[in-house]
Amino acid sequence: MRLLLVEDDSHHIATLSAVLARHGFRVTNARSGGAALDALASRDAGFDLVLLDLELPDMDGYEVCGEIRKRTDTPIIMVTARGDVRSMIHGLNLGAADYVVKPYDTGELLARIHAVSRRTVAKDAAERVRTVLYLGPVIIDLPTRQVSVDHSFVHLTPKEFDLLALLARRPGVVITREQIMGEVWRTGGESGNTLGTHIASLRAKLRMPALIETVHGVGYRVVAPAG
Repeated sequence: MRLLLVEDDSHHIATLSAVLARHGFRVTNARSGGAALDALASRDAGFDLVLLDLELPDMDGYEVCGEIRKRTDTPIIMVTARGDVRSMIHGLNLGAADYVVKPYDTGELLARIHAVSRRTVAKDAAERVRTVLYLGPVIIDLPTRQVSVDHSFVHLTPKEFDLLALLARRPGVVITREQIMGEVWRTGGESGNTLGTHIASLRAKLRMPALIETVHGVGYRVVAPAG
């Protein structure tokens, strides 16, 4: 499992990284909020979980959590000295999967990491068994690779279908350009305006321009129609 440890205390980094490595985790350290966001946006990110301290030199950890949640659904465990209930509730409301207060027992932290990982795996498995996706009048049949709008079939190219299915599986979640190019085109970066052209084509064919929202500088997300 790949973990992103967002922490700027050298002693804590060394101690925790050693413990995690002994238990089979591959740890990457980011010593600031900006470095964490850059790491998550890199083409070879692939992190399974983020351990996020709230006391960072450049950004408040809550702000970092909010930015991460806009860009990816990678689970976040906040690891912080802020132990009051209000701070914990705020962190969980921002999208953290769990909240661990310093000082903590490393056995407890490891147990929480495994618990969050199990929940994530179970959620991903449940998502994979979904064979038909519904976005208002848009119906996406994954096994047959057919798409209809208001019960009328829409012809999509293979890449257009893969792109739409990727976004539709996680409505409301921003999928970065790097993630899309990696999963749909199996490349590490965008070639020319390939992605933009396919997004424009999808919007036109589905006759729902607002369905796919551009998050400038980051990527795209599906905005599920109301009702």
